[in-house]
Amino acid sequence: MIIGVPKEVKTEEYRVGATPMTVEVLTKAGHQMLIQTTAGDESGFTDAEYMEAGATVVETPEELYDRAEMIYQVKEPIQSEYPLLKKDQIHFRYLHLAAEEELTHVLMDKGVVAIAFETVELPDGSLPLLSPMSEVAGALAAQVAANYLWRTYQGCGKLLGGITGVPPAKVVILGAGIVGTNAARMALGLGAHVVIIDKDIGRLSCLNGVLHGHFETSASNQYNIASAVKEADVVIGAVLVKGGRAPILVTEDMVKTMKPGSVIVDVAIDQGGCVETSRPTTHADPIYIVDGVIHYCVTNMPGIVPRTSTIALSNATLPYVLKLANLGYREALKSDEALRKGLNVFEGKVTSRFVAESLGLEYVPYKLREGLTKIRQSAEGLQEDDDIEQG
Repeated sequence: MIIGVPKEVKTEEYRVGATPMTVEVLTKAGHQMLIQTTAGDESGFTDAEYMEAGATVVETPEELYDRAEMIYQVKEPIQSEYPLLKKDQIHFRYLHLAAEEELTHVLMDKGVVAIAFETVELPDGSLPLLSPMSEVAGALAAQVAANYLWRTYQGCGKLLGGITGVPPAKVVILGAGIVGTNAARMALGLGAHVVIIDKDIGRLSCLNGVLHGHFETSASNQYNIASAVKEADVVIGAVLVKGGRAPILVTEDMVKTMKPGSVIVDVAIDQGGCVETSRPTTHADPIYIVDGVIHYCVTNMPGIVPRTSTIALSNATLPYVLKLANLGYREALKSDEALRKGLNVFEGKVTSRFVAESLGLEYVPYKLREGLTKIRQSAEGLQEDDDIEQG
């Protein structure tokens, strides 16, 4: 299979879909790798390293998209890439379609095979291609919050961990999954007072064995969230609905109760955000202020530490890319339930229930689509036979 790795075009996205190690593994398996020139520069991987690993370096995204049977990228397509998408081309990347209605319709209209990293799901419910970036985003969230408490950013001027005789900042984390746990670990390491809120009491109980420091846990309900947010110096939104839009847990009225100069880091912004006043921002323009509260809502947080993020993501995605390339997408989807759950758009239909429900679109499971395709192909075959007989 011909696999293309374009240069990321999202604002200040420094990651790249494949490392030279990934390229070497895939080329030795008999596949042709196309890398857009300078695609790996920001992650510390040169064109020369990719060529040494067996890749062909191409100059333009147009050439790469035109030749590639699979696009292996990090972030979702943006408008400048829409004209490059081709029918039956596999797109294996983060998509977050529950918050991307326009993109979803583009993928449907173009007839691409859209497999989203974030919805590939193992039988135990874990998300193997989202987990590495969730770890990175969680750790970054606490660091980002510590910086934006600085008075130079109109923060309240608190040191996250406090010092002798001065109490630490209070960090409220909504969600005790991978993002929340890593945010808590980093915040606790910096000396903050941490409150973790989640609806899963069992998960909160488990945190007692893995986290160390001054932290509390609380059951998720409107009263507890409102009370914690009012007292918080930092709120980190770390909730996840698999493939769907994040629920609004912090209302605009709750934001109004927060102290001037406090900070919200909404890591859930990729899925629409869990704070009512959140809107997507970029690394180039990362914050805005509502009612005196600093909002940091960057949609590609791990992109700012691309070396770590690229290597971690490539390690996780490589086995699935190999399966798609070795077997072709139909056999790979047939044989791997985790990949089937990753399929979001196929033959112009939404095949993810979560995306369909979030956007109010028809949900057509992949198995049904596959069956309809076979029926259609059979009907077309019969028609061809009739035409031959008539001729």
